Amino acid sequence: MPELPEVETVMRGMQIALQDRVIEQTIIRRHDLRWRIPADFSQQVTGSTILNFYRRGKYILIRLSCGQSIVLHLGMSGRVLLDSPKTPQPHEHVVFVTDDGKRCGYIDPRRFGMLDLVPTHEEGTYRAFVKMGPEPLGNQFSSQTLLDAGKGRRTAIKPFLLDQHVVAGLGNIYVCEALYRAGIAPTMPACDLRPRAAGGLVRAIRAVLQDAIAAGGSSLKDYVRPEGGLGYFQHAWQVYGKKNQPCPTCPGTPGCAGVQHMTQAGRTTFFCPQHQKNG
Repeated sequence: MPELPEVETVMRGMQIALQDRVIEQTIIRRHDLRWRIPADFSQQVTGSTILNFYRRGKYILIRLSCGQSIVLHLGMSGRVLLDSPKTPQPHEHVVFVTDDGKRCGYIDPRRFGMLDLVPTHEEGTYRAFVKMGPEPLGNQFSSQTLLDAGKGRRTAIKPFLLDQHVVAGLGNIYVCEALYRAGIAPTMPACDLRPRAAGGLVRAIRAVLQDAIAAGGSSLKDYVRPEGGLGYFQHAWQVYGKKNQPCPTCPGTPGCAGVQHMTQAGRTTFFCPQHQKNG
């Protein structure tokens, strides 16, 4: 599933191409995505000007002059194709045609993504956002945020960070990488996180997300950028997918067996037991 850096990259690509354009035509080839597209979706958005874009967690909000916001989630395999050809593409379920002739297509082979509408002034109470945690790149995310959320919780820190109620938008790849950068064991209970380590973890989360966004995200399986290019942050991974490879921090150190992996809450965790000890 595309994580925060990939969603941010997609949103920025759409913003460059589509902001201030008028949606002249909305083509819906099928409504039955993860959540059914509203029956009046085309009627509501066609003729509106695209005012601006906003990302909330792994969702993209497209704010329109009609007072509605399109809510877009890419799901497991969804992607956005700018300058989509007039010939329907495989699994292209929705196409927006703007006043300058651009065609923006939403492609989703597995149909786990979604498109919905919410009044712009009610975005904060939208069903997916009501209990969502703070944005990790925003001012409301801090070491105290993590310490407060972790009080009394014996959940391991890795699945704890994947909980969208704790912090928005983090996924498996970037939590593995952030914990490695912070030197924190993924198995440490969230309630054992200490202030100094929490500060280091917040800095690591922000740094790895910013680095990934600058690299256009990580291209893995279905993800490509809206203009068709690949992200390249996967070349900078330090532990994710590096099973049995030397740890970048302590290669050759006595007792270091290199990058290991295990399963936590159904997700694969990559880590170095020698480097990731602190909490």
